[in-house]
Amino acid sequence: MKLGLNLSFATKRWLNPEKLAEMCKRDFGVRYIQFTWDLIDPWWPEAQRDALAQRYQKAFREQGLEITATFGGLASYTYAQLLAPTKEEREISHAFFKRAIDMTAAMGVDVIGTPIGGMTHEDAVDPARRNELYHIALDYLRKLAEYGREKGIKEIQIEATPLATEFPHSPKESLHLMKDLDGTTAIPVKLLIDWGHALYKPLLKEEADMELWLKTCAPYIGAIHIQQTDGMLDRHWDFTKEGIVTPDLIKKATKNAGAENIIQYLEVVTAFEEFDDVVYENMKKSMEFLKDVFKQ
Repeated sequence: MKLGLNLSFATKRWLNPEKLAEMCKRDFGVRYIQFTWDLIDPWWPEAQRDALAQRYQKAFREQGLEITATFGGLASYTYAQLLAPTKEEREISHAFFKRAIDMTAAMGVDVIGTPIGGMTHEDAVDPARRNELYHIALDYLRKLAEYGREKGIKEIQIEATPLATEFPHSPKESLHLMKDLDGTTAIPVKLLIDWGHALYKPLLKEEADMELWLKTCAPYIGAIHIQQTDGMLDRHWDFTKEGIVTPDLIKKATKNAGAENIIQYLEVVTAFEEFDDVVYENMKKSMEFLKDVFKQ
């Protein structure tokens, strides 16, 4: 089993690349890093953006750590992106994701991931409109895959999210998306499955089952986000909190799906008001807990 770390916990807290890399190595003992766009906005001016991206890469490489992917953060998730109601908004989203690809390539990373976006309420409840936006998004993903190939990207990962206004949000929808894209993109487009999203009971009900998700989508899973949750909201808690993601469940679901070689990145999203020293200590304890689970 392979454990990694998403850098979302560092947003607005630890912004010095060298010190952050040292922290991840010395205090968290992790090897695989998923870089979040919340640390560098793809919209920033290209020269300054790419210089900072390369500084992060150098800092982590010098610590013996591997930035294996970049991933959309909270900032980009707040927008409707490729599922926006107007063509103008979707074209802006397409341009944004191309810039994220540019930044990822400048960092020397060849995997990029993100949720697709979100529909308005009116579009989501209209079956014909929902289907229309779905196929529009497929076309954009094919364009992004082609652009990614030109820039040296080897894989795009689409995150399944726990909202009915977004897709994919269920095992069935995730598999449908992957089959519709399979063989039609310039580079592989795969799934990123999140434990907290997959266990969201109010939406998924009997499908709130990580083993079901992994078994259904196994051939198409590129990465996994792991978090502690209670199954009632998308909590993104660290593992000092009590929840339903247990060591036995982690090991059982992963091994039964043959997913031992898929990186599972701890993704913790804290309240900005939380004290830095509390976040740090809880991250350290969570990584120690998970390292013990993953080595068994």
